[in-house]
Amino acid sequence: MALPSIYEGLEEKVPDSLADLHGPAGGVVALPPHLAWSGLTEFDLSKPGIRMEMYRTVITTGRRVDYETYLNADLLVDDWPVLRRGLGPGYRHVWEKKLSLPRESGA
Repeated sequence: MALPSIYEGLEEKVPDSLADLHGPAGGVVALPPHLAWSGLTEFDLSKPGIRMEMYRTVITTGRRVDYETYLNADLLVDDWPVLRRGLGPGYRHVWEKKLSLPRESGA
């Protein structure tokens, strides 16, 4: 018996609009253990690399409520061209389709 795809049910988890993403735009964010259970658990949003690491963590391990709580729409849009490269194709496809995030040509 095969395990389900990590992308199964993802489209239902992704919010319907960028306006639903109310996360902080600055400061240091401490993620709860269900998102960041080892390694870095606090993220300084003023540092783009650290911020994108947090966003990758939330996108790949979070639930809809986590997306709405920890992701900021403006930061996500600004970081997306780089952030998308660190996500699997299923995540990229669903997030770009559902939230009209820009796709790279040929990707």
